[in-house]
Amino acid sequence: MWTQTEIQLRPRQRGFHQITDEILAQLPPLPKTGLLNLFIMHTSAALSINENADPDVCEDLESIMNHLVREREPYYRHTYEGPDDMPAHAKSALIGPSLTIPVSNGRLKLGRWQGVVLCEFRNHGGPRRITATIAGE
Repeated sequence: MWTQTEIQLRPRQRGFHQITDEILAQLPPLPKTGLLNLFIMHTSAALSINENADPDVCEDLESIMNHLVREREPYYRHTYEGPDDMPAHAKSALIGPSLTIPVSNGRLKLGRWQGVVLCEFRNHGGPRRITATIAGE
């Protein structure tokens, strides 16, 4: 069985945000065994699997990314969409647009402290769209 659906996330400000529950609420029933692929259809945001218990992790990840990829660097050529745009593209390229998660017994097989994280790199990214592709039996 293969199925595909589009998920729309509510708008969020810049930062790392737990979205596992928001994704699960918009998915059809999952197969007994399979895979879920999530692909974010934007070049200034990314998806990650990370800590879901301590919110400090998301805040620290935001700080780390802002330290690694700074705004207003003099060598940026793509600047007409604002000072947060080119860094957002670079951060998105570093983390990536997709995740593949195993499905077991009709549930995502995430580790005990793992969750799906939206990495929003724009100050005001707006609603983000994710294509969810489910394969399984």
